[in-house]
Amino acid sequence: MIGPPKLTRFEKARIVGARALQISMGAPILVEVSGGSSSPIDIALKELEASILPITIRRTLPDSTYQDIPLKWLREEE
Repeated sequence: MIGPPKLTRFEKARIVGARALQISMGAPILVEVSGGSSSPIDIALKELEASILPITIRRTLPDSTYQDIPLKWLREEE
């Protein structure tokens, strides 16, 4: 794998935003939600922290090629 073995803040923002949009449009929720009213962004963050999203990150390399990395291979920044 080329590049950082961590999920960058930009990738995290993109994933959470896209997943929150899916949830707001009626996609099934993949984690147990405690409490009655959680926002789609909070739910998307919980799903990301649980590492259960079947998402692949595409990183563009300097030579204009790309690399596809499954989300489960990356860890979140602390």
